[in-house]
This record gives sequence, structure tokens and C-alpha cells, in this order.
Amino acid sequence: MAPNETAQKLLLQGAQNAWDMLSEEQSQKHITTGSGDLNGILGGGIHCKEVTEIGGVPGIGKTQLGIQLAINVQIPVDYGGLGGKAIYIDTEGSFMVERVYQIAEGCISDIMEYFPCHHDKSSSGQENLQPESFLAGIYYFRICSYTEQIAVINYLEKFLREHKDVRIVIIDSVTFHFRQDFDDLALRTRVLSGLSLKLMKISKSYNLAVVLLNQVTTKFTEGSFQLTLALGDSWSHSCTNRLILYWKGNERCAYLDKSPSLPVASTPYAVTSKGVRDAGSSSCKRVRVM
Repeated sequence: MAPNETAQKLLLQGAQNAWDMLSEEQSQKHITTGSGDLNGILGGGIHCKEVTEIGGVPGIGKTQLGIQLAINVQIPVDYGGLGGKAIYIDTEGSFMVERVYQIAEGCISDIMEYFPCHHDKSSSGQENLQPESFLAGIYYFRICSYTEQIAVINYLEKFLREHKDVRIVIIDSVTFHFRQDFDDLALRTRVLSGLSLKLMKISKSYNLAVVLLNQVTTKFTEGSFQLTLALGDSWSHSCTNRLILYWKGNERCAYLDKSPSLPVASTPYAVTSKGVRDAGSSSCKRVRVM
């Protein structure tokens, strides 16, 4: 059989009906954000097999949410999690391991509180509920240029074949080096389009979530400057879901701007010493974070 005929046969064999696709989607667990209200507008949390863009102004909590997801994806299956691992691609140097440890402690504290009867000190599950285990489950890449970023994203498939337990890839932020170092805007658009297609393919092929943290920029519209997410309108097609984080007075809020199946919605949330939580939680205290 000719190579083209073989490829066509494999493609046709991979066909699914829509009912099977819906059933598979509904049976999948989501990655909790740490906030029940935020999970609510996201349809249960961050979805696997999808690319989610999270954007907002500096200091709003993008990196905090990224770290929270890298920890929460590791919650054991017995406690309602995915029991997976995370890849964290850091382009800005904002990943603070002390904060990661603190958020891991907060996650373990919540598990202990919500599942008080599940704990058996002799079980392997109990041994895994240590901050050190959560930190060991994050594969960290520090990126210092757009060429390194392209290389790492191209390397991801090989890495994922060797690490099949990875269930989330976080890029913080996807735009930093392309805004700083890339002067040819047309070429930048083509390169980013290729990277976004690769990330979409990876999310579906390896049944994992891809989360792209994004910066904001100003856009001149209708006679005034307005804040908008970086890289322009063409980049907005590169994600399945888009969540915008913003300030409403002194309160942090999240706005679901784009989703194929969920309505536009917004909710307040908080960044606490334990991580991302509901704004109305009695344990929520405003903390200064990096």
C-alpha cells in the first residue's frame, strides 16, 4: 500500500461519532482552579484536550493561578483529582519555588480538611501528600528567548511520549519574548500560528490541558486607548477558551470571554496565602504576592 493510501486509511479509522465524543467529554475530570466560583464559570475547571488562555494586568494573579493549576493537577484520583504531572514553561522568571511550596501546602491542607476519613498513614497515598512530592511533579523549563521557546514547544511531543503522566502544560507567558524581541510582525504572526496549532494538537493527542498566560497591551479604539490582550485579534483564534482577569475596585474578578460551550460569565476570586480561592471564603486574606 502506498504511503498516501496508508495515511488515508489511518485517518478514516480514527473517525468518531459526535455522541461518543460528548460522552467522552462529560466523563472527563477537570483541573480545579482552587476556587469553586471560578470552576463554576469554567464548567468545572480547566478542561483537558483544550487550550485555555488566561490574560490580565500585572499583579492580578496570572502566575498564581498557573502555579495553582500545576499543583492541583497532581491531586490524587482518590481525592477527586487527575493524579497527573505538570510542565511549566517560564519565560519571565516569575516562577518562585517558595510560593509553589506554599501553594502545595495549602492544597494538602484542603485535602486533609475535605477528606478526613481517607487518611491512612501506612498508605502510599498518604506518603504522596507531601509538598516535596508536588514540587517533584512539576517539570520546569526556563526560557530566555523566543528561539528557546520555539525549540521547547517543538520538543514537547518527544518529552510527552516519555512522560505520559503529564496532564497540563502551562506557558507563563506565551507572549513575553515575542513582544520584546520580534520586530517582523507578519513573520511573528506566522510563527505563533504554527506554535498554537502544535499546542492544540498536543492537547488532544495527549489528553492534557494547555494553559497560556498572556499579558495586556493598549489598543486605540473609537478615539480612546483600551486595554486588550497582547498579540492582537489574530491570536484570539489560537485558544479554545479565554479567561480575562481584572480588578473591580479592590476585588479580583475573572471574566470568561470565549468558550465553545459555556456562556459569557464573570466571578470574583481571591489570591490568599494558600493560593487561589473563593473571594467569600472565611479563610481568605489579601496577601502580597510576587
